[in-house]
Amino acid sequence: MELVEDTLTADLEAFLRRPLFCFLAQTSDEGPRVSPLWFRWEDGAVWNVARLGGRSYPERVERSPRTALAVVDFEPAVGRVEHVGIRGTARLEPFDRALADRLFAEYLGDHPADWPAMFLELDAEDYRLIRVDPETVVARDQSYPAPAAPPGRDG
Repeated sequence: MELVEDTLTADLEAFLRRPLFCFLAQTSDEGPRVSPLWFRWEDGAVWNVARLGGRSYPERVERSPRTALAVVDFEPAVGRVEHVGIRGTARLEPFDRALADRLFAEYLGDHPADWPAMFLELDAEDYRLIRVDPETVVARDQSYPAPAAPPGRDG
């Protein structure tokens, strides 16, 4: 993995262990696609749980493994904008319940008994893991001075 740029004030490994979304970018016959996913950084790779039925991104991984993903930590009230962009190769791996549980624990807590049933009742036949092996990484801190008052949105 080549670290092309790193201006993060946080350690890259620590940043990638935060419970954030990654945005998996892929090509398709219909044009570019982006999938927001939970992820786990482990063993120098990004891991995602992929449901096979009703989701198109696992098929795109198989057809075109070259991929990019972005992880962004954005907190407007404090002016934090941290970004890690990864380009690399993705592949489907067999479902590994232990790895999936470690990933889910990052987002749902350490006690599976408290998780919604949908995360406990995964059939390994219907799921795979996506492994993204980074080739190049750009890590940027693009934070700005915190505003006097948090920005609001009319909605």
